Amino acid sequence: MAEVLSQSQIDALLNAARNGEMDLASTAEKNTEKKYRKYDFYSPRKFTKDRLKMISGIFESYCRIINSWLNGFLHTNCEIEVESVEEQRYYEFSNALSEGDVLTLVDADGENLSLLDDSPVLFHFTTPLMLSMMDRLMGGSGASNPNLPASYKFTDVELHLYESIVKELVAMLGGSWGDYIDIDFKMRRIESNPTLVQVIGLDETVVIIGASVRFSNSSGRISICFPGMKLINIFAQMALTNQNLHKKSEDNSEEIMGVLKESTLEITAELGRTQLRLQDVYSLKPGDVIDLGHPVSEPIYLNIGGKEWFSGKMGTQNNNMAVKIIDTCHTQERGES
Repeated sequence: MAEVLSQSQIDALLNAARNGEMDLASTAEKNTEKKYRKYDFYSPRKFTKDRLKMISGIFESYCRIINSWLNGFLHTNCEIEVESVEEQRYYEFSNALSEGDVLTLVDADGENLSLLDDSPVLFHFTTPLMLSMMDRLMGGSGASNPNLPASYKFTDVELHLYESIVKELVAMLGGSWGDYIDIDFKMRRIESNPTLVQVIGLDETVVIIGASVRFSNSSGRISICFPGMKLINIFAQMALTNQNLHKKSEDNSEEIMGVLKESTLEITAELGRTQLRLQDVYSLKPGDVIDLGHPVSEPIYLNIGGKEWFSGKMGTQNNNMAVKIIDTCHTQERGES
């Protein structure tokens, strides 16, 4: 908390400034010094900024998905955006809840994920937000009630509507992870008294994603609590999947080369070149001989893709014209092709 000066201290500072006893420039420099956040060695950070940035991008995609769904489901326009992605201890999330809040427990099912960690992902929707969506769903205007008590408790009918809405929102979370890993999110149950829920240790590291939801006449907040071990297992599975894909691409090199070997390629043997006038070509008859200007003792070239790859000698094999390869052309010429 900032220190509050008394009136006598303020007068003393003003007098010192008038008399030149205090250098205001140096004081301003001291006040503008960059302040750094103290690192808590008791609770070291488990996730880097890049990881948190990736999580933020995933949930920004999730907000766009549920934004479109809510617009059609409630027949209204709303704005949803991610406000914060922070690494905290679970008790910081738990202490912000009251007895009247409803907490949704969600299972994340994926390859080897449920075997490594069974702790659920927690969803929390503010009470005014859920009441507004329920009111719109039942045909009302969805206006927020300014006289709503802080200890408001949902009725059985409202809890049923609550569950039906949240179930759809939870199922859409898997689509935002699709670019990284295949995960299915399913609602386990809802708890009407979150203070009695002890599914995560109070000192366990969690990542809390906060998103704001704004309608024309109401607003609220969605908080998603991801257990730290659950995220660590997800990131480990993502790294393993990428590694397997990389190995698989390397292992396919022989298969790819085998397919290429089976492909056909046109090879042209060039005997020689000459030029004729159009009148001479017009007067050619069967049995005429054209001098190519290429001695029989000189090698001919095999062209692939318009480039000289091999040199050889003309001959016959099994009564067919053939070329015996004698030498390979310069490597640089082949590279250019």
